[in-house]
Amino acid sequence: MKAEPARPAFYALRPGGWRDYWTLLHPPYTAWHLANVAMGAAAAPLFDWRNLSAALLAFFLGVGVCAHALDELNGRPLRTPIPAPVLWTLAIASLAAAVGLGVLGAAVVSWWLLAFVAFGAFIVMAYNLELFGGAFHSDLWFALSWGGFPALTGYFAQAGVIRPEAVLVAGGCAALAAAQRHLSTPVRLLRRRAREVTGRVTLEDDEVIPLDEATLRAVPEGALRFLTAAVVLLAAGLVSLRLLEAT
Repeated sequence: MKAEPARPAFYALRPGGWRDYWTLLHPPYTAWHLANVAMGAAAAPLFDWRNLSAALLAFFLGVGVCAHALDELNGRPLRTPIPAPVLWTLAIASLAAAVGLGVLGAAVVSWWLLAFVAFGAFIVMAYNLELFGGAFHSDLWFALSWGGFPALTGYFAQAGVIRPEAVLVAGGCAALAAAQRHLSTPVRLLRRRAREVTGRVTLEDDEVIPLDEATLRAVPEGALRFLTAAVVLLAAGLVSLRLLEAT
């Protein structure tokens, strides 16, 4: 019996119906990006759960929905059958809603928040549609945009200013995002482009370990699962601490 081809991501569900939209959200990575927002907010000297809730919703719409819908339009990396008009509708509507939340937040926190809103809207389009010849579609811009920027925005949405601790937390989140990128890039290559993988490892005692596609992606995918859980749990713990301090 012919083996089932590898799904395009370890979190991808069997194609069809609502499962396509779940896969489209890239749930582990969306949760990771939202955790970056939360960690930035938790580092701020002032903490308001309403500001954090609005920031999380805006990033869920901007990254979880819009960015991933645009990414799927650009080459169908997840191989979903979601019609292009539906993807465009999701992308435009979610980006408009995210920008609207950002404008409302600027009226409450600081009008300088509009600079974050403008950059967020720009990088979502430039990165995922590979505009300007793909100049913004790189490992560096991924780390800065999906790791550092959410944390910096989360902090600013609380404090209305940027202080050294905000830059340090954002730098840490950017480094974690870079690690995510370095682990996920070879996995995507194996799952989405590899037609055949053959090889073996011969140990000193002459034991032979066969190599195949599943073997090569087992370690990086395992690391990605643990890193996602670690970042989300860390963010949840820090936010819980700030909420307890406020009561």
